[in-house]
Amino acid sequence: MLDLLITNAALPDGRTGMSVAVQAGRISEIAPQLEAPARETVDAGGYLLSPPLCDPHFHMDATLSYGLPRVNESGTLLEGIALWGELKPLLKAEDLIQRALAYCDWAVARGLLAIRSHVDTSDPSLLPVEAMLEVKKRVAPYLDLQLVAFPQDGLLRTPGGIDNMKRALDLGVDVVGGIPHFERTMADGATSVKLLCEAAARRDKLVDMHCDESDDPLSRHIETLAFETQRLGLQGRVNGSHCTSMHSMDNYYVSKLLPLIAESGVSVVANPLINITLQGRHDTYPKRRGMTRVPELMAAGVTVAFGHDCVLDPWYGMGSADMLEVAHMGLHVAQMTSQAGIRACFDAVTGNAAKVMHLEGYGLEPGCDASFVLLQARDVVEAIRLRAHRLKVWRKGVVVAETPEVVAKVTLPDRPAAVRFLR
Repeated sequence: MLDLLITNAALPDGRTGMSVAVQAGRISEIAPQLEAPARETVDAGGYLLSPPLCDPHFHMDATLSYGLPRVNESGTLLEGIALWGELKPLLKAEDLIQRALAYCDWAVARGLLAIRSHVDTSDPSLLPVEAMLEVKKRVAPYLDLQLVAFPQDGLLRTPGGIDNMKRALDLGVDVVGGIPHFERTMADGATSVKLLCEAAARRDKLVDMHCDESDDPLSRHIETLAFETQRLGLQGRVNGSHCTSMHSMDNYYVSKLLPLIAESGVSVVANPLINITLQGRHDTYPKRRGMTRVPELMAAGVTVAFGHDCVLDPWYGMGSADMLEVAHMGLHVAQMTSQAGIRACFDAVTGNAAKVMHLEGYGLEPGCDASFVLLQARDVVEAIRLRAHRLKVWRKGVVVAETPEVVAKVTLPDRPAAVRFLR
C-alpha cells in the first residue's frame, strides 16, 4: 500500500500523463498511468508537478522590515546598507524571529521549500545570527533554511570582523560569506576572499560570497574567488552571488573570465529583481540593466541560479516570496525568451538553485524526497508566464499548503464562459 499516488501529472521535462508513487516520504516510482493501491490518490488534472522552488540567495534577518526606521529614498545599494546600519541598534531578537517566521509561511504557500539566507555578522552581539539559528530550528519540519555568515560591513573594515565570523561559524552557521567589493580597497577585498576561502577549507564549509555587486567594471573579485577556489581544492563548493560588474566589463576581459569561472567550478547566483533595481542608479541614459551575464555564463557551462535577495527591507520595497516572479523577471532582463531560455530560467529557481545549495534528496527521481509543488500550468513555460498558482505543496509526502484552482468566471453578452486563469 502506497502512502500517496499522484496521477495524470505533467513533469518539467515535458512528459505528460505521469504518475508519481510515494512511500515513507520518498518517491518510490515514476511511470505513465501507474495503478497501485494507495492511502491517498491525487489526480493532478494534467497540471505541472515540479520539485520545490528554491531560493539560493536571501536576507532573512532583514525581511519585512521595510520602513524601519525609514524608507530608502534613493533606492541605492549604499543607502540600503546605511539604512540597515541605522536599524541594527534597534533590532530585537523576537522581532527578527517573528518577521522571519512570517516570511517562511509566505514561502511555503508559494512552494518555496529551501532558502539560503545571508545573516549579518558585523555586530559583535551576533543577535541576527542567534535569531536566525532559532528560526532554522523552528522551520526545519517544513522548510530547509541554510545560513551564510555574512560580514555586511566588510570583513576587514569592521573591527573584530574576523572574530565575529569565526564565532558565527562556531554557533552552527552553514556557509562562509563575504563582501569583498565593500572593503576599503581592492587589495583588502582580495585579501578577504583569500582569508574566507581558507577558513572554509579548514572547516569543510561551503562558500557563498557577495561578489562585485557594483557597476564598476574594475571590480573583479570573482576572478580572485575562482583562483582561490582552484588553489584550495574547493571546486564545486563555492558560489559567487550578484557579479553585476560583469554587466559593465568589456567583452575581451569577459572572454577570459568565463572559462576561468567554469574551470573553477564556481557557480553564480543572479538576483534579477534586485539587480535591476539597485544597479545603474548613477547612470543617466542609457541605463544599465545591471544583472550579470546569465546566458553567457550558462553557455560556458557555469551553474547559474536566481535568488530573490530581498523582500520588504531596506533595499527593496516589493516582493512576495514568489520565485516564479523572479524567474519571470530574469528571462526578461537576460532576454532569454526562446523556449530553451525560458526553461533554463525555470531551472534557475529549481534544479540549479538546489545544486548551488547542495540539497540532498532533491528532484523528481525514485529515491528523492517526496517534496514537490503542483502548479496550475501545463508546462514550465506556462508556469512562468502566469506565475502559476500553487495548487498543492508537499513536504516529504505531507501536504503543507493548498490553494483552490483559480477559475475566472466571465460573462459576455454572446458567450458566457469559465476561463481557467486565462490559460
